[in-house]
Amino acid sequence: MKTIFKPDAVLFDLDGTLLDTAHDLGNALNKLLKTLNLPSKAYDEYRDSASHGSYGMLKIGLGELYDSLITEDLRQQFLDHYEAEINKSTVFFNGIEQLIDLLDINKIPWGIVTNKPGYLTDQLAVQYSALKNCKVIISGDTLPERKPHPAPVLYAANKMNIQPEKCWYVGDAVRDIQAGNAAKMYTVLAEWGYTKDLLPVKDWQADVLTKTPHDLTKLIQRKLNEQAKAGK
Repeated sequence: MKTIFKPDAVLFDLDGTLLDTAHDLGNALNKLLKTLNLPSKAYDEYRDSASHGSYGMLKIGLGELYDSLITEDLRQQFLDHYEAEINKSTVFFNGIEQLIDLLDINKIPWGIVTNKPGYLTDQLAVQYSALKNCKVIISGDTLPERKPHPAPVLYAANKMNIQPEKCWYVGDAVRDIQAGNAAKMYTVLAEWGYTKDLLPVKDWQADVLTKTPHDLTKLIQRKLNEQAKAGK
């Protein structure tokens, strides 16, 4: 377990960490299922797959038919439905805006590293004024590699001119923690997100688990206070 320190920068996953996108992703899934004459899925059925991207959502929707029906064309149909209403019900998780304010006020640079396709990430991010100070956005197709490979988070840190070892990475999926750990960042598990996985969260090897964005805000504030006290 790494020693906790005040971050020189913070990187965030997007879906399930900053933004609660599950309703809009589920709406897209159900529109696609309707065209296939398949039953729709309830929120509780698809919520925890929202961090697993289009294929994760389609696996929930198609169930045992997934292997026989899945094609790149079907995936694109799902993405088209999603793009059409990408921000109908999406909101910040409660406390995220206050967390971002804390970083901005204390001049701690922050960015986004997501596996979401870039054209969707860009359309979504510009609709939230609280994200205007984001220093870097790395999407799932920015590089040849995607999380859990560490390349995207390392690339983001380099873009911000921050040493990876002095950066925090916050995410709600095991791939986020794997990427951050491989990059030697301080990894923060966002338990408020879509954390359901075959592997229990306690086994993800995150450096710290935070229940809510407010808990993360308090943690960063505590480290800021400790640094200020030490500097006196």
